Amino acid sequence: MNLRSPGPTPCPEDVLQAMGRQMIHHRSPAFAEIVGRVTEGLKTIFETKNDLYCLSASGTGALEAMVVNFLSPGDRVFVVSIGVFGDRFATIAETYGADVTKLDFEWGTAADPSAVEQAVSEGGPFKAVLVTHNETSTGVTNDLEAIAAAARRAQPGVLMLVDAISSLGSIRCKVDEWELDVIATGSQKGWMVPPGLAMISISERGWQAYEESTMPSFYFDLGKAKTFLAKGQTPWTPAISIFFALDVALGRLLEEGVDGIIERHQRIADLTRNGVKSLGLELLAVEDRASNTVTAVRVPDGVEWKTLYQMLQDDYDTLIEGGQGPLAGKIFRIGHLGWVTGEDIEITMKALSQALPRVGHQLPEATPAS
Repeated sequence: MNLRSPGPTPCPEDVLQAMGRQMIHHRSPAFAEIVGRVTEGLKTIFETKNDLYCLSASGTGALEAMVVNFLSPGDRVFVVSIGVFGDRFATIAETYGADVTKLDFEWGTAADPSAVEQAVSEGGPFKAVLVTHNETSTGVTNDLEAIAAAARRAQPGVLMLVDAISSLGSIRCKVDEWELDVIATGSQKGWMVPPGLAMISISERGWQAYEESTMPSFYFDLGKAKTFLAKGQTPWTPAISIFFALDVALGRLLEEGVDGIIERHQRIADLTRNGVKSLGLELLAVEDRASNTVTAVRVPDGVEWKTLYQMLQDDYDTLIEGGQGPLAGKIFRIGHLGWVTGEDIEITMKALSQALPRVGHQLPEATPAS
């Protein structure tokens, strides 16, 4: 299957093979060695010297961990939302009793840093600003550096909590330079690893907020993670096989280097966007803010998305994903993060070029149908 979802993403064979190792005990020196190596490798790609921990959870677990460790019931928080996952961040905060002010931007567009600055300045003070770096539901990447700077101009010292689940490891994200206090990603995205681990880094300002937090936490208590990592352990039984996989995947990524990773994703994204446009299709996102990990495409007039979706799988062994929320049936999304090559995108475009005419979309004359 040509898996082109925004996550889970395909895994290299050596990463999959690593998962087949016999288990080791999570309190053993052997596991401590892996945890240490993985933690340092992640810090390199996060571009941070901050503390960093791996949680056995999905990305949503990491978002919940941010809320319960660094906020208190009644805290006023400001959420920047450009899609499904920005809304989810807000919902988690509300669930735990935070007082949420949400600034929504039209789906398919990026957040305007000047609007964020004005809203934080006029509506504050806030305990924290919550923002999604890369919104996979719409294929848009926020200018995180500018948003963080804008928020801090409006309110110096405000805590920055960042969902970078689908950006870190694929899109430039300078955690320390941009002063991002708490930021998380997930193994199933650009890291080329199956779902099961969430990785989160915490600044000194983040730890100060942790000391002030009164929200209840147990499994996601990052203070426990800090205590146990000092011993080369995790507080609870971890997803050991996913650690094996991440250890191998990080070796690949570190060899490529951060600049190489970013350049590769830019190149593959350009290839994807150009391919989509050559088929006479329209991108949802404005190109200067279009994501380098997932491309959102408007379903053309006259085409039934469910029919195209099933045909691509049944007849062309290709899976792409549809829209979410109000965009369901209106867009489809092509994932191109992690273990992906130009050849993978060419296969995807060929499948689309053959399937689309069968479901009612006329290709531009210059585009061959086979």
